[in-house]
Amino acid sequence: MRVADLLKNKGDKIISIPAGCTVADAVKVLCDHKIGAAVVLDEDGSLVGILSERDVTRGLGLEGAALLDQPATKLMTSDVMTCKPEDSTDAIMRTMTDGRFRHMPVMKDGALCGIISIGDVVKGRIDDLENEASAMREYIAGSG
Repeated sequence: MRVADLLKNKGDKIISIPAGCTVADAVKVLCDHKIGAAVVLDEDGSLVGILSERDVTRGLGLEGAALLDQPATKLMTSDVMTCKPEDSTDAIMRTMTDGRFRHMPVMKDGALCGIISIGDVVKGRIDDLENEASAMREYIAGSG
């Protein structure tokens, strides 16, 4: 399975936050959309980072509530690992697991075209395994 297959099933809706927003505004976006991370875009719509609920939790633990008025760019990961639609989901699963992160922006021709989560990757893998098992059952039932 490829990343493009995940996006086809999931959709390519991208929830983003502007680079200038506060941590409080970013948290509201995460809550409103029930997501664990949002990409951070500059004025031109280019990817400059990703902010996750884990980033927010760590920041609050270190700095307290005063952090909420700070810019989201203070917490975001700016060295973002990205993937391409043609990448295999097995490779992406390894990358996310090894890097201990759960969200990855998808880039095509230098432009952001989606975002996937480890949950999307695992769901895709489970669907593949269920399809393989079903095909095997049909094959065994038909050969008897």
